[in-house]
Amino acid sequence: MPIANSSNRMSSGLGSRQNPYRFWETFLSVSVVAVCLVLAWEGLIRWGNIHPILLPPPSQVLQTAWENRERLFQGSLMTGWAALVGLCLSVTIGLIIGILFSQFRALRIGFFPYVMFLQTVPIIGIAPLLVTWSGYQFRTVVYVVVIISLFPVINSVTAGLMATDSAGLDLFRLYGAGRIKTLLKLRLPAAVPAILVGVRTSGGLAVIGAIVGDFFIGFGGSHDGLGTLMLSWLNQQHTASLIAAMFASAAVGLAIYGLIHLVSLLLLRRWIRV
Repeated sequence: MPIANSSNRMSSGLGSRQNPYRFWETFLSVSVVAVCLVLAWEGLIRWGNIHPILLPPPSQVLQTAWENRERLFQGSLMTGWAALVGLCLSVTIGLIIGILFSQFRALRIGFFPYVMFLQTVPIIGIAPLLVTWSGYQFRTVVYVVVIISLFPVINSVTAGLMATDSAGLDLFRLYGAGRIKTLLKLRLPAAVPAILVGVRTSGGLAVIGAIVGDFFIGFGGSHDGLGTLMLSWLNQQHTASLIAAMFASAAVGLAIYGLIHLVSLLLLRRWIRV
């Protein structure tokens, strides 16, 4: 045991020393690829005789983004907040439903098909109903986010809890542990990596849901997110502004993904070396 602990400490220390180098290696690689793509984009527009309405050069997109920086910033805040609130609700509801599905077979068999049905119905068809029932309000966007991002959480929680190692379950039965204690002490901790995979997937879907919700309620209500700006600039054929809003939405998605990744690092210290 001492040898194993010493080896683990040495590996952990080595991993922590290598982390900064891996970070800068990744950062430089991504930066070089981004610069090459931007230069290729700019060259394609300048020497390919492509009309700016169809595809503006990155220099024009950057200029337009700066001119509309306040609207893009406010829209990003609104969309990001809607996505974050909806994601938190999805994780909470998904945890509850996933736990119930994993513990009660009858519930899983009876209700899981309806959960899949909710995932397969196009959100374009559900969103107008939500607007009718809830109005042109911020909460309607949150409802859209929840519907889009709920299924991956339910699926990952259910699968993670049901995939608990049989040897651990036998050990808990041997010591007379009840269902609740087994759930809290064994199943949930073992399922954390699987659950976080579902949460990461839902994080990306949450931003998509917030933008889709903007398409339906932005013009009629007080919510003015990135989806509303995209729809407005699309109708005005402001392609550069539309692309700028697209990059802003990508930045919101990356911010949410980074937040989820940070939480994952805090929760997975017993599974990975930080």
